[in-house]
Amino acid sequence: MLKKNHEYQGLLIVIEGTDGSGKSTQIELLKRYVEDLSYGTLISEWKTSTLIAQAIDEAKDRNLLNATTFSLLYAADFADRLENTIIPALKAGFVCLLDRYTYTAYARDVVRGHDYEWVKKLYNYAPKPDAVFYLDLPVETLLKRIIGTTGLDYWESGRDIGFSKDFYKSFQIYQTKILEEYEKMKNEYNFITIDGNQSKDIIHSKIISHMKSTFFN
Repeated sequence: MLKKNHEYQGLLIVIEGTDGSGKSTQIELLKRYVEDLSYGTLISEWKTSTLIAQAIDEAKDRNLLNATTFSLLYAADFADRLENTIIPALKAGFVCLLDRYTYTAYARDVVRGHDYEWVKKLYNYAPKPDAVFYLDLPVETLLKRIIGTTGLDYWESGRDIGFSKDFYKSFQIYQTKILEEYEKMKNEYNFITIDGNQSKDIIHSKIISHMKSTFFN
């Protein structure tokens, strides 16, 4: 196994995309593939810190988050997971599979009005991933998937920003702006962009093809 972008023994692999893009499914499929090669794996998902995640949920439920507290609480969640879970696993040689990374924060925080450079400084300690797979889907497909599964969420629809009082319209505006931010990041961060409209098996095969040629050849 080759290491490319940081000082640790393990691999840091990120799957990025908006809600409904299929990240969780691809993380699980990739985990099985890596473990079949006899490597230890760690999955870390967005907003899962044992210290911070509950506080974020409670603040959301009580509608206490403005753009800055939203940004800082998520940054604290990320910092806790990185220090106490992700880096120890990387040091131990694990393949760390992350369902979202700092790029999610860059997109969300900028859409909520923060300066891009300010947000980057919040996360400037984060190791550079060895690969970032970005599952790209148009807003119309995302809307259908979300309605068909979890339903429209207040925050994922950008209702806190005030784009529109209509959930559907707000979702379209918010997610369109999020996708525009991802589009800006593709080249800067060397995203491996995959059409999320394809079947889960085709997407998985493309991810595995890159993993084989880059890390496990």
